[in-house]
Formats: sequence, C-alpha cells, structure tokens
Amino acid sequence: NVATNAGGLRLLRYGSLHGTVLGLETVLPDGTVLDNMSTLRKDNTGYDLKQLFIGSEGTLGIITGVSMLTPKRAKSTNVALVGLESFEKVQETFHMAKDMLSEILSAFEFWDHKAAGLVRAHHGVGHKDPLTSQYPFYVLVETQGSDSEHDMAKLNGFLEKLLESSIVDDGVIKSLWSLRELIPEACSKAGAVYKYDVSIPVPKLYTLVEDMRERLAAVGLLGQQVEEVIGYGHVGDGNLHLNITATSYDSKVTQAIEPYVYEW
Repeated sequence: NVATNAGGLRLLRYGSLHGTVLGLETVLPDGTVLDNMSTLRKDNTGYDLKQLFIGSEGTLGIITGVSMLTPKRAKSTNVALVGLESFEKVQETFHMAKDMLSEILSAFEFWDHKAAGLVRAHHGVGHKDPLTSQYPFYVLVETQGSDSEHDMAKLNGFLEKLLESSIVDDGVIKSLWSLRELIPEACSKAGAVYKYDVSIPVPKLYTLVEDMRERLAAVGLLGQQVEEVIGYGHVGDGNLHLNITATSYDSKVTQAIEPYVYEW
C-alpha cells in the first residue's frame, strides 16, 4: 500500500500516506539498506527521503519497514445510503455532506446501477437493495466521531435535509458497507474483468464511464464480448474504479480500452 500510495475508503477523513507515514526502511537496487525509520511526526533533519518512495511502486527500492501514525478507533460510526437520479446530484450531496457533517465525515462512496446489479446478481441473498426502489446512482456516507448521540443526530439532520431538498429520492441509515465492499468480488464473479484505478476531477468523475460505454458500443463490443461497464469509487479524492466485465480476456477488447483510458 505504501509503494502505491493507496488512498483507501477513508482518505477523505485521514488523508494520504504522505501525511501518515513517519519513516521507512528500504532496500535500494544495489542492496544498500536505507534506514529512515522514525517515530517523530516532525523531523526537519535533512531531506525527507521517505516521500520519494511513497507511491514509487518499487522503482527506487523495495520497502521493508514502515513506521506509521495511526488514528485512534472512533467510538461512534454511522452509515447512510441514498439513491440519486444523476451524477450531478451525487456532487450536490457531496457538497452538502462536507458542509453539514464536516468534522465527522469519514467516507463518501458512490456506485452506479450496473455495480448494484452485479452485487444483487452474485450476492442476492442478504444483499438486496435496502431502498424502496432502484436508482441510477447510490451514495454511501459514513461518519466517525466520539459521541454517538451527537453524530447520529447530525447524520439524521443531513439525511432529512437531503430528502426535503429533493436532491435524493430515498435514504436509509444502517450497516451498509457490504453493498460497497462486495462490488469488486461481484465483478470478478461476472467473468473476465478489466480494472482501472484513475484519479479524475470530481465533476468529470463519471464522464469516463459514459465515454467508455459509448466507445465500446461504437466498435460493436458492448453487449457482445463486453457485458458491463461500471463505475464506483471515492468522491472525496476523485478516485474512480472503472471496471469492464467481459466474457473472456480478448485482444480486441484490450485494444479498444487501451491506450484510450490512459489518454482520456
């Protein structure tokens, strides 16, 4: 995770590894062991070499030790799921969440109806849609804090405001993380999966999914070798997981996706 600078589900609350890694031990290509382990949050003695290795994907050396700042486990965790009619409303919900939940907002995840359909198809028992209807987009909002009564009141107030403003059409508060966490597994069960993890400005986050669907349909692959093009990810840091499920891995599919997805 350090070598790839993985963000994770709660980067919105806790930040990236560049801010939480305190020190590293690395082995350079010539075998030299570079010991920059530290337990200090602030260390101004010399160059901050660890930052070069975070996200370097092993190109500069192999990370063999990590010293990391870890937050205390939250005393209160609450989750809400809402259904929305467009990605524009996903963005509106995100802005309202930052405004109303601010210091307790820990995660803001979205997925489309294609992803929800795969979860229902491959994990139907016990993982049916908890909302009264199906929607083009779903958003999961999580809060973490130290006062369960206060945090639940803020989350309820947020959800009520959303429903009153007509931004969302339905919402529920309960344990719902499995709906989001089962998406990658459901994609794998659907067949061959082409997976891409890309960072895109939030206003254009879902546009890549729509453009990819149009591209694959134009070359006659969507509905044939390609079964679904789905999008889900972390709205808080503009991280999109683009998954394309297919009947099998095929060079025609690969050539239609790449290098287009990298040049988009």
